[in-house]
Amino acid sequence: MSYTEIVKEKFEKLKDKKDVIVLAIESSCDETSIAVVKNGREVLSNIIASQIEIHRRFGGVVPEVASRNHILAISNVYNEALLQAGISDKDIDAVAITYGAGLMGALLVGVNFAKGLAYSLKLPLIAVSHVHGHISANYISHQELKPPFICLMVSGGHTAILKVEDYNRLTMLGTTVDDAVGEAFDKVARVIGLPYPGGPEIDRLAKKGEFVYDFTVSKSLKNTYNFSFSGIKTEVVNLVHNAMQRGEEISKEDLACSFQECVTKELAEKVVKASLNSGLKDLVVAGGVGANSRLKERLGELCKQNGLNFYSPSLKYCTDNAAMIGSMAYYMICDGLGLAPLSLTAKPNVQL
Repeated sequence: MSYTEIVKEKFEKLKDKKDVIVLAIESSCDETSIAVVKNGREVLSNIIASQIEIHRRFGGVVPEVASRNHILAISNVYNEALLQAGISDKDIDAVAITYGAGLMGALLVGVNFAKGLAYSLKLPLIAVSHVHGHISANYISHQELKPPFICLMVSGGHTAILKVEDYNRLTMLGTTVDDAVGEAFDKVARVIGLPYPGGPEIDRLAKKGEFVYDFTVSKSLKNTYNFSFSGIKTEVVNLVHNAMQRGEEISKEDLACSFQECVTKELAEKVVKASLNSGLKDLVVAGGVGANSRLKERLGELCKQNGLNFYSPSLKYCTDNAAMIGSMAYYMICDGLGLAPLSLTAKPNVQL
């Protein structure tokens, strides 16, 4: 039998298997991560080789540097994932891979490693969206959580309000019309001289500041679930540049606090409104910006006031990791979805 015939037969049988062990690979940006996940909810291992210190000197991720470091790390991360999980490659039922969205070169390292592994072990290859993986991070942190629910997706590349109708079915209710919120956080951080990654630095600095600047959010989107962050980003940039030209000093703490307050207010109020209008009681946050302490605080308060249940992933599952990819892959397998051919390639952009 050919590889295709073998894995198709194995894939069909997985839907009825009691325990499904997925080895998942994530390399979409600057984290090389491999995890072993059992039945979508139990993480046996989740190894992450971070490149933050490498890219910090450049003030952001350099794609070529990221790709090279993925190549250097991925084999060791794979061996460590198996060792920590206490399994051998013979115990794996499927190989899951983030095929997009992300940096093309970085994605290709993971995709090619996954294809080689799947072929050598004669295992099904499951292609998983990085963004859908972020949603699944909540299934790991909250065993009781099940669709349907409303999700606020907030990351460096995406900002959206989603109605998650089932594990593999969602509807977009609103999105950003320009910049993603994570991109805005990073740009503001660079403007005020904070190191990479900017989001956590703004969060840290904001705790020491006061709300001084009432930045403007888009009024034209007030009655929608859409967002716009290019305006507030430009407003911050102009404020800083004008102050520098006048020789004035601006409090970084106050600016970080003011920016964060305005942005998190916009995000929280709109997603809570979407939840109330949908009639769904569970509200979930997903993505790297979901780690922001003020955003989680606002969402928690608003959900409590409006009788909603608020869920966010554990901090270690907010940022990029392979465990969330393994969780998503399991639910795709359950619905007979995601089986990919060896011709699979990376995609820098994928549809939500």
